[in-house]
Amino acid sequence: MDRLTRVPGLLYGGDWNPEQWPEEVWAEDVKLMAEAGVNLVTVGVFSWARLQPDADSWDFGWLDRLLDLVHRQGIAVDLATATASPPAWLVRAHPELLPVTADGVRLEFGSRQHYCPSSPVYRAAAVRLTRALAERYHDHPALALWHIHNEYGDHVQECFCAESAADFRRWLRDRHGTVEELNRSWGTAFWSQRYNTFDQIEPPRTAPGPVNPTQLLDWRRFCSDALLALHRAEKAVLDALSPGLPVTTNFMSMLKALDYWEWSRHEDFVSDDAYPDPADPRAHVNAALNYDLMRSLKAGRPWLLMEQAPSAVSWRPVNVPKRPELYRLWSLQALARGADGVLHFQWRASVAGAEKFHSAMLPHRGTAGRGWQRTVALGAELRRLGEIAGSRSRARVGVLLDWDSWWALELDDHPSARMRWPELLRPWYTALYERGTTVDFLPPDAAHDGYRLLLAPNLYLLDTATAERLTRYVRDGGHLVCGPFSGITDRHDHIHPGGHPGPLRALLGLVVDEHWPIPDGATTALRLGDRELHAERWSEWIETTEAETLARYTTGELAGRPAVTRRRHGSGSAWYLSCHLGPDTGRVLDLPLAEAGIGPELPGLPADVEATRRRAADGTEYLFLLNHGPADRRVPLTRPGTDLLTGTATGDALTLAPLGAAVLRLPATEERA
Repeated sequence: MDRLTRVPGLLYGGDWNPEQWPEEVWAEDVKLMAEAGVNLVTVGVFSWARLQPDADSWDFGWLDRLLDLVHRQGIAVDLATATASPPAWLVRAHPELLPVTADGVRLEFGSRQHYCPSSPVYRAAAVRLTRALAERYHDHPALALWHIHNEYGDHVQECFCAESAADFRRWLRDRHGTVEELNRSWGTAFWSQRYNTFDQIEPPRTAPGPVNPTQLLDWRRFCSDALLALHRAEKAVLDALSPGLPVTTNFMSMLKALDYWEWSRHEDFVSDDAYPDPADPRAHVNAALNYDLMRSLKAGRPWLLMEQAPSAVSWRPVNVPKRPELYRLWSLQALARGADGVLHFQWRASVAGAEKFHSAMLPHRGTAGRGWQRTVALGAELRRLGEIAGSRSRARVGVLLDWDSWWALELDDHPSARMRWPELLRPWYTALYERGTTVDFLPPDAAHDGYRLLLAPNLYLLDTATAERLTRYVRDGGHLVCGPFSGITDRHDHIHPGGHPGPLRALLGLVVDEHWPIPDGATTALRLGDRELHAERWSEWIETTEAETLARYTTGELAGRPAVTRRRHGSGSAWYLSCHLGPDTGRVLDLPLAEAGIGPELPGLPADVEATRRRAADGTEYLFLLNHGPADRRVPLTRPGTDLLTGTATGDALTLAPLGAAVLRLPATEERA
């Protein structure tokens, strides 16, 4: 399912929490929504206590009136299952459903997501509520989308109670089959950790010293699956009682706790909550990274920005508001990278609770507030852009992302605690972003067809099957660039025998003899052609077998040793960066980019300008040009088009004001290779 077929054009709206307001306010709300161009509102996210006042009673009357009111105004509804915050009556009747930390502390009621993911009491109550909602509203004419829960893993990602322990043991039986196989997988011969039965196994609670790393890895897998089981239980109800209506849950960008490759298999389409920091001058680069991931999770299908802040948030140490121009630009950026709509938290600003200082589409001052004009203006622009809905993006560069490897990489007792996946990824992504090249993220088992270049900033955990796919890709003419500390362990986090990088040794034509972490604040120099680059965090003593050396270390104990290598395989090539180059990463990536014949989306793109394309089924292209800089930028164009934001035709160039944007409709051409 590509998009919401019941709502034409791009989606625009946000979370509406009418249970916080008297009913006489509702009519004003929907009138103002229509004025602003809102066509979709999310309701019911935190309304469990209102919908079910106690175990034996329901109150749907207010929601009946609300949905009818919204429908009369021509606005569609994203109806939430309200299961993110169990009500007080349920918690007090069953205090065992509250989550427990690794130190044995039971967390209290009074926030949200206060439940153990393995609690059968919570799951039964959540499914019961979901069923009641689906039975009542499955055919309501306002309903366009089901919204399960809210931001899984935001506050509670794991629980260490007895019920979680039992669930973990069940999960381990399913995964390993026998306790003998578990002992082999976990390497329990080390430190006398052998188990005789599954019943002897507990979650990795706080222990006197380091905990078995494979147990910790399996725990991360289990915790992601335990939350996913809750989601799937609710989705099964909705699919049965409301067939054909799309179902989603809002992701949280690149969240470590949840394997979004697996989660996205159970979404009808992907939705995301994104909150770039207006105080960060480079926030748009990380936002682009997250948006590319959201687009990639369903192989390029459009996704939905479920939440963003109209201005300031309420949870940073310093909550800087957005300039109206920045709000507009960042909203268009989500569309530029594949979103089919822009929704917000929230519609009307709250007067009580933890988020009362969080901005809203309708500010505390109401229509007199500056934010209201911003809300109306964006709604008008999204209507002008409606024809892009359903169009897609496709990149020529793929970035490999494996949650198992991420989890394993960041376990304790490694050569360096500074090797963190997001920090390793960002310089690689930033280099591509600054060169105007769009990327797709790929899971380790994905097909690589259509990608001229694959980047693997880190594949610490790498099984032989993935290594064989990468080898075939290169031998078939593809170009692969691997980063340091890759190919170290298998799926059980056991070291590959024979030296690093394990099953990639032959492909890369080298062996890593010793890891050489770089202390904080220090750097190691290397020379690439006539350029001096600087490595930080990490370097390696490598010995080439069949690879050619392109750069060598020039300082420290590694002086004279290979630093960057390439091994050719016919028309394909396999590159290895043995160090973390930070801001200098792009100077190395320029070489495989050129070898793969990959240039920017738009030649001659000036600094600070982001260019991305979407393509409709009929071949029409939409070129997004976004100026993230503080000065005017003249952008050369390869062919004329029409700016959908202004309705004006373009020639061979256009000028973007600071924080300005253009969305050009270009005539259909043959799809790029």
